Amino acid sequence: MENMDDTSGSSFEDMGELHQRLREEEVDADAAAAEEEDGEFLGMKGFKGQLSRQVADQMWQAGKRQASRAFSLYANIDILRPYFDVEPAQVRSRLLESMIPIKMVNFPQKIAGELYGPLMLVFTLVAILLHGMKTSDTIIREGTLMGTAIGTCFGYWLGVSSFIYFLAYLCNAQITMLQMLALLGYGLFGHCIVLFITYNIHLHALFYLFWLLVGGLSTLRMVAVLVSRTVGPTQRLLLCGTLAALHMLFLLYLHFAYHKVVEGILDTLEGPNIPPIQRVPRDIPAVVPAARLPATVLNATAKAVAVTLQSH
Repeated sequence: MENMDDTSGSSFEDMGELHQRLREEEVDADAAAAEEEDGEFLGMKGFKGQLSRQVADQMWQAGKRQASRAFSLYANIDILRPYFDVEPAQVRSRLLESMIPIKMVNFPQKIAGELYGPLMLVFTLVAILLHGMKTSDTIIREGTLMGTAIGTCFGYWLGVSSFIYFLAYLCNAQITMLQMLALLGYGLFGHCIVLFITYNIHLHALFYLFWLLVGGLSTLRMVAVLVSRTVGPTQRLLLCGTLAALHMLFLLYLHFAYHKVVEGILDTLEGPNIPPIQRVPRDIPAVVPAARLPATVLNATAKAVAVTLQSH
């Protein structure tokens, strides 16, 4: 019995130790599993962070390459060389051709693909317009005369070229933006001639004569070129009518916007209804008593007013 009791006690102790060991193993397993989950979470987080850094670095490098490529593109003067590589003799011949309308409109006419001549004509028009502003005493409340002249000329050249190119695209005309800039730029040669003459010779009849002849010839040249590159009567009428109206009205604007002040000044100074300034002789006694001084002054003033009224 004693042996049985000892054996039963030892068996209970062994069962307790086994249960304790199993609990410890479960705790250790749970701790190991938690550590593994933490490691996996930290590893995934670190991988995502590294991936985001790599993507950001790649985007930065791509943007840097594009910026450097764009800077080198605009900084390289050789890109603009073909548009300004032209001889003076060619520019002179193209200026003369811009005043001669063409007759052959059955096939597309050639348009100069350079910007040297048109750009110089725009700058010339700026100088002529600035001269007209100064001679007419034009006052610009916001800005300067130079800025207004540059904005007006370049705004017309670029704006109307873009608008006509858009209409040409809608009308299926065979013309590029570069050709449109060159065509309209050389068309400003007539404007330069008309404004240079009429800003110095202030005669409306002379202006209307040059407006119809010189401005009309340059406009007909551009219209004929567009007609040769457009198919369809409706498209031709829309495109060429818009260009002709804008070109001729722009010349009228440049003349009357800065010539009206000059005309007003000339009418004020040289008007036929205004008599010249006359001197009226008056007899004033050398010595006048103090008592008769107010009456004498009044008599002299009345005589002067009467003489002035009689002269009018």
